[in-house]
Amino acid sequence: MAAMSDFLENRLIDFFFRGQALGVTGASAAAGTGPTNLYFGLLTAAPSDAGGGTEVSGGSYARVTVASTLLNYAGTQGAASTSASLGTNGTTSNNNAITFNPGPSANWGVVTHFGIYDALTGGNLLFWGALSQQKTINNGDAAPSFAPAAFTLQIDN
Repeated sequence: MAAMSDFLENRLIDFFFRGQALGVTGASAAAGTGPTNLYFGLLTAAPSDAGGGTEVSGGSYARVTVASTLLNYAGTQGAASTSASLGTNGTTSNNNAITFNPGPSANWGVVTHFGIYDALTGGNLLFWGALSQQKTINNGDAAPSFAPAAFTLQIDN
């Protein structure tokens, strides 16, 4: 069994979430910087590493676009930072609220998971996880939101 080094964990977090170059010696210029945006979605059935799951649809639902920048995601050292990640926990979180506006205009059902995609519609599922608490979202409810630091993602550790 293998594990990732703190160096690689930091580089992957910064690449995908913070819009930075991969920064690995010998990486080709084609590696460039990470995605410009990530797209957060809500799911009513669990996906797997192969994809799938059931994403909410209809009722004014749309994925939320969050730019991959140093300002939108915390460094692995655990704080909002405009410098490269230097932590040892392989973890990032959102620095700002991630809100699914507008609120639902129909019942969205029981949301159990989130997905992070590489496109506003369709695209590829990059990351996914179970919500710490399932939530029933109905027509007229307030727009669902992840408060700052409520979304966390850890790789490897």
